[in-house]
Amino acid sequence: MRNKNLFIRYTWRAALASSLLFSVGCNDDFFNEQPDNQLNIETIFSNRAQTENYWGGLFSEIPDIWNQPYTHYFSAITDEIDASNWVDAWLNNYNSGAVSPDNVPSKYTSFYNKIRQCAIFLENVDRSTELLLQEGGAERIKQYKAEAKFLRAFYYWQLMKLHGPIVIMPLESATITTDLQIPRSSWDECVTFVMAQMEEAKADLPNDYYISGSTNLIENEVGRINKMIVDAVQSEITLFSASPLYNGNSELASFRNLDGKQLINQTYDANKWVVAAKEAKEAIDIAESNGKKLYKVNDADPFTAAFLSVRNVFWDGWRTEGIWIRPSINRHQWESHSAPRAVNGTAYNGMAVFQELVDDFRMKDGLDITQSSMYSETTYATSGNTYYVAQTNNMYANREARFYAYVTFNGSVIPGAPKAGMTRVEFYPTGNSGKNGAPRDWPKTGYTARKNLHPTFSISPASSTARPGMLIRLSELYLNYAEALNESNPGNPDILKYINLVRVRGGIPALEAGLNQEQIRHEIRLERRIELCYEGKRYYDVRRWKLVNTPGYKQGGTYTGMDMNAGTALNSPQFHTRVNAVIRREWHNRFYFLPWHQMEMDRNKQLVQAPGY
Repeated sequence: MRNKNLFIRYTWRAALASSLLFSVGCNDDFFNEQPDNQLNIETIFSNRAQTENYWGGLFSEIPDIWNQPYTHYFSAITDEIDASNWVDAWLNNYNSGAVSPDNVPSKYTSFYNKIRQCAIFLENVDRSTELLLQEGGAERIKQYKAEAKFLRAFYYWQLMKLHGPIVIMPLESATITTDLQIPRSSWDECVTFVMAQMEEAKADLPNDYYISGSTNLIENEVGRINKMIVDAVQSEITLFSASPLYNGNSELASFRNLDGKQLINQTYDANKWVVAAKEAKEAIDIAESNGKKLYKVNDADPFTAAFLSVRNVFWDGWRTEGIWIRPSINRHQWESHSAPRAVNGTAYNGMAVFQELVDDFRMKDGLDITQSSMYSETTYATSGNTYYVAQTNNMYANREARFYAYVTFNGSVIPGAPKAGMTRVEFYPTGNSGKNGAPRDWPKTGYTARKNLHPTFSISPASSTARPGMLIRLSELYLNYAEALNESNPGNPDILKYINLVRVRGGIPALEAGLNQEQIRHEIRLERRIELCYEGKRYYDVRRWKLVNTPGYKQGGTYTGMDMNAGTALNSPQFHTRVNAVIRREWHNRFYFLPWHQMEMDRNKQLVQAPGY
């Protein structure tokens, strides 16, 4: 069957064309719409509306990082969150170590499908005469093609992050005669390919989509690909490529194609960090030149200002700080699973934050809990405040602002709209969100995630504030730059400048000069751990750093929490005792990369399996 006769089932979930996309405030479901149409290529590209429908469908596999824990499951398979009270095959297979070529938890088929659809679009959009003849049609087609080229490269990048070196398909869409017996390209070849494709796309993209003659965004163009997005993704690619997993990794010396070709380079290249620093700075510069900055709330109290800044950025600050915006997110999935049962209508109360992450949040003086004289686990607050009530354990007092914005703990004020008469969250067994109140809807660790949970959220009556999602934020670019610069040019003053921008916005003091490279490296990694928690970054960070079996970074074994089986009151010492809360399989090096499904191994005889499978 030739291309022109192929029938394509396309999706409309991304529908970003101006004729299809509605304002993020009034249409929150267009990423989820899926008309059941089947049209052939000639019909699609002879009609403007169908052409733009097809183009909109190219966006549909851009991840929704807040559709957790089932669809975007990366937080729940790291040392951030546990969701094992709910049964899900992908989560359970991964966390139990049962992942195999027969049950791969990867959307690789969807990504390759989008890669092929991007190729079809690029080959055929110029035939859309009806679109071309519209006012500005030629320019619009040029931008559509650039976006398709970027998305094709981006989907390859998604595959690389999961599977390592991958198979790069011919740029032309496959036909029945195409030879698809293709081996993996090396990691460096994959990076060169996606970077080059993105660079080509960038040449035909605007910095952003502004109302003519202003710097105000066109609301119904939010989510379209622009130069800022491309530079931001290129920053991530080069940061990964410079990191130990991919840069001179002798532990993967046996990862070779059938002809002996090395898939991960064996010689460390320090210049990769130079490139990563350059790409990160370019991404920062174009973002800031287009008005992006860290979102900050003004308040007479500096701590309150920091708290409101890091809490509200997700609904009030996305225009200010967001680099790559996803117009629609499944926020209800995240909020309903994260909120405690004390929220109106009874939420699911089960996105359980590990004690290890809780302990990594600093005190408000910027010190670690083991260093600060303000930290205590054996005393209880004599009075309450904005963040917790009286009789709350003092291990939760005097913590940094992000702790109160990102974690719900025993004694904290209720996130969202509280049930009548309730003023606090109680995780001890008989408490309003404790183990005795529901068979599955309780957190095994005695904490739930609070980040991006709107203070007006309610299950019943239903209240969920509309907002887009930020796939990449400016704070992440600052940390990318600081990390790459610390590896390539330690001592450069920009390192402290950019990590301190993130720290100070979060309400903790700036790091002072005099720290050595290793100390700065630790601070940057800790800052990523805290600033970007639950946003899908930790899974990749600990792998690329090759720290997955190191204390403070371990991705397997035993994780701790408070004792959900003990205590009868808010100030019960029995509850506030560290216990082994969750046990997962121990780390094995095969978990660095996901395997190909066995059916792909059977189809493509040039394909080698990921190490360890």
